[in-house]
Amino acid sequence: MSGFLDDMARSSAARVAEALRHESADALERRARQTAPAAPLRLSALGFDVIAELKLRSPAAGLLGDESQDWLGRVAAYARGGAAAVSVLTEPTRFDGSLEHLRRAAAVLTPLGVPAMRKDFLVDRYQVLEARAAGAGGVLVILRMLPRRRIEELMDAAAEHRMFVLLEAFDHADLTLARDLMTARVGRGDAPPERVLMGVNSRDLQSLDVVQERFAALAPLLPAGWPAVAESGVASAEDARQMRRLGYGLALIGTALMACEDPSPLLREILNATRTVQP
Repeated sequence: MSGFLDDMARSSAARVAEALRHESADALERRARQTAPAAPLRLSALGFDVIAELKLRSPAAGLLGDESQDWLGRVAAYARGGAAAVSVLTEPTRFDGSLEHLRRAAAVLTPLGVPAMRKDFLVDRYQVLEARAAGAGGVLVILRMLPRRRIEELMDAAAEHRMFVLLEAFDHADLTLARDLMTARVGRGDAPPERVLMGVNSRDLQSLDVVQERFAALAPLLPAGWPAVAESGVASAEDARQMRRLGYGLALIGTALMACEDPSPLLREILNATRTVQP
């Protein structure tokens, strides 16, 4: 694991320990089960979708927004512009995120029929329950960060609560693990129904630069049963068209959309371009 992910994992575990001082796992489980269902993840039959991201800060790009701005209006614009889901950063130390952002975003998105996804460095089942209790319909799980047993615990918790999972891979080893997970889970007759997306992140974990070539290099290794998501480095309609040509069915787009005062035109341009061109 990289130094960055190692730091994030320790910070995430500390947040879980602090949260447990205030609410037990059993109490949180009950609260999660009492939370109104999130909007389901619905992928377009037209061939391409966007997960639009709300993040106020990025270690690579710096400050992208702040609390004084109408970020809930941005979340609503994502939904009205055609986003399949909205990723909400909840990591506080490097991304200026919070669970309160997730709660407020989910409250806006649910009536619009779009799910919120918790994007964070999750290390414990407790954090999946936090996400559901905040109204989220999905969570990000980073394969590189966790042992297989813990990944399966997070996926099981999400499936029990009818949440989708975006599994994030960085290299061949991550995708090999993902294929093993898919094979094992498809073969489980008693497993709860689940929706899994398979993401490839092109961010170099040391330099934090985007390595665009990674999308093409790893595309042949993607598990065929899970929709593929291109993460990081997709900033234009042409970028998105290239992802579709490579076999990706979605792109997670944050920085490019956060840079727009009104993100709707760029979002619609990307969707129009990728839903009319043949891969």
